[in-house]
Amino acid sequence: MTSVTAEPSSYIHCEDLFKIYKTEELEVVALRGLDLRVERGEMMSIVGASGSGKSTLLNILSGLDQPSAGRITVGERDLLTVTDDDLVDYRRADVGFVWQQTSRNLIPYLNARQNIEVPMILDGRSGKAARERAEQLLDEVGLAEKANRKPNELSGGEQQRVAIGVALANNPPLLLADEPTGELDSKTADEVFQVFRRLNETIGVTIVIVTHDREITTRVDRVVAMRDGRTSTEIVHYVQFARGEGETTEEFAVVDRTGRLQIPQEYLDELGIDRRARVEIDRDHVEIRPEKAKNSDQPEWKRW
Repeated sequence: MTSVTAEPSSYIHCEDLFKIYKTEELEVVALRGLDLRVERGEMMSIVGASGSGKSTLLNILSGLDQPSAGRITVGERDLLTVTDDDLVDYRRADVGFVWQQTSRNLIPYLNARQNIEVPMILDGRSGKAARERAEQLLDEVGLAEKANRKPNELSGGEQQRVAIGVALANNPPLLLADEPTGELDSKTADEVFQVFRRLNETIGVTIVIVTHDREITTRVDRVVAMRDGRTSTEIVHYVQFARGEGETTEEFAVVDRTGRLQIPQEYLDELGIDRRARVEIDRDHVEIRPEKAKNSDQPEWKRW
């Protein structure tokens, strides 16, 4: 295993990450200097429009693809320089994956318990140990009474809960999910997210979810939005008990290691900022304004 010295509490660390897909006639830059840190035990989500690079990032984190340049570590593994053999070990032991399409998660002719047993048997676990672990996981996802049912005898939400059990069969420290509720109604999606949250809190698994679910900010600790192959904004969810303040969220623009700041497009449109902007420090904040205000000699300002 290729080891590096990772920063404390930074379980996933991406720095200036690039991914370039090349063909004879075309070159597509899917990731453009992305920076991202995820702490061990965090439950967070990645959102973004189609083509923003979020699925590419998830494929790299899962070991299904490798980056072109930059730095990416998961735990002690360097996913940029990892060997093919180490990558197989990583996919088998360090990461679990839940797909949006239930047909990709489960083997149709096996029942729920047998589906969860498969990764453990392939990893050399005894049949007895695999069965006991599968029964434990079915209980944790709330499906102990449906252990003998095949996928076509389960609802969509139940299939995804079994899929979570399959992903956690070998007890990986990282769980990735690609649109896990994309084919579910809101009530069933809630049930699936409750399972994610319970497992995150009880066993401490780090969870990264790619989703378009509009309610995701209330279900995870942090939401990172991607745009043009980079992280652009973060929404952090707080639960406060003092003075009865309850839950709240805050949105932040992301500043990367080189000082690049992605300003939301609606702000740029509102101020008429195109190629250049004036930036000045005013005591405890930075002010950004266009070269010249629209229809005016006076500059307009936006406070950050």
